[in-house]
Amino acid sequence: MSMKRCVLGLLALLLCAPVLGLHAACVNSVVLVHGNTGSPGDFQNTYDLLRQHGYGDAQILAPAWGNRYCAACNDHYGSEETPVRSAINSALANSCTGRIDVIGHSMGVTLAMREIDALGAASRVEHFIGIAGAVHGLWSCGAYPFNVATATCGTYGLSVHNPFLDSIAGHRFGTHMVSLKSWLDEINCYGGICTVDGVHTSTIPGEDASLDYPYGHYQLLWYTAQDQYNLLQIH
Repeated sequence: MSMKRCVLGLLALLLCAPVLGLHAACVNSVVLVHGNTGSPGDFQNTYDLLRQHGYGDAQILAPAWGNRYCAACNDHYGSEETPVRSAINSALANSCTGRIDVIGHSMGVTLAMREIDALGAASRVEHFIGIAGAVHGLWSCGAYPFNVATATCGTYGLSVHNPFLDSIAGHRFGTHMVSLKSWLDEINCYGGICTVDGVHTSTIPGEDASLDYPYGHYQLLWYTAQDQYNLLQIH
């Protein structure tokens, strides 16, 4: 009788094991914010790696924002904000840890910054990773108020020292803030100039670290998935 109970107990454990394996680990929900005219698929390598390490699909939010066919039409105000703000709110509401991580690429960096700032959510963001962001503006957009004919270079765009960028300068967007940048970035280093006011435009004021890579603007996102994941493990 004792042996029978033992066998039944073992069978129960074996049957339950696959079900238990389906439950995602309790980790911070992650919000992945793509760049101007990009798509959530730009983060495929990052997404795949997170899934391999036990993140559930519901723990990874990758909002689609902006007009994919008109780079000059997108800025950090209005309809571009809504999907990103909703994703951050959803991540905050459903994260089993009560905290979230945010990774942005290109214009997604500054857009994520705006939404975290607007929501007053910085204290609940454990890791903020900015990849190839134009945190200090783009020289291709000129210095505000010049060359602001398009939304992307306007008041809420990426012209150097525009009202929007100045309004978030020096703010915190998470407990740990790290930038990933390249001096070969064909977008951020317009005319070979990567710096604004003496710093690389991708650096985040108050950041914990800034990592340099010999990659182009998009490769900086695609080829650094492992480093992105490693940074999320810092506590």
